[in-house]
Amino acid sequence: AALALTMRIASALDRSEHSESERLLVRMGTAVGKYWICKRTPGHAYEAMECIGGSGVMEDCIMPRLFRESPVNSIWEGSGNVQCLDMLRAMRRNHGSVETFMAEVQAAAGTDQRLDRYVAQLGRELADPDDIEYRARGVVEKMALALQGSLLVRFGNPVVADAFCASRLAENSSGLVYGNLPRALDCAAMIKRATPVPG
Repeated sequence: AALALTMRIASALDRSEHSESERLLVRMGTAVGKYWICKRTPGHAYEAMECIGGSGVMEDCIMPRLFRESPVNSIWEGSGNVQCLDMLRAMRRNHGSVETFMAEVQAAAGTDQRLDRYVAQLGRELADPDDIEYRARGVVEKMALALQGSLLVRFGNPVVADAFCASRLAENSSGLVYGNLPRALDCAAMIKRATPVPG
């Protein structure tokens, strides 16, 4: 999901010189992506260490260094609050930015009910200016998840998109801990997709 978001914003950046909607998407999507990916990186590094096991904490393995350095992304790119305030500033200063962002996430409308519900909820959040600074982190998180879900549903592997929507966007899903997937997902297909093919 992080890669899909990053590649979509990179693609928009390539076209932003000749497209106002792509320029606005870059402006909003960069702040949203930087916030969300930087917040998720330390947990991702920890999960990788856990998968490796005891060797993952030994200093002759690269994982301890990656784990120690993972919070640096937020420090270099601006703290979470700075990124969220930057997104709010972009919303206020760039006429049409919210509409452009919503058009991007709504491009997948009708393909997944969980995504449709989540995007509708996000639209209500963005339309409500009351206490927006207070709610900024939650709003930006929802923007990131909606964009990632929309991109995965449109361009990603269907099994991965289903797992993402089930674990991140469905009602009563926490999505906070890796490996916390609901029942009825095709985990075998996800494992097969991720397994390297020798040769």
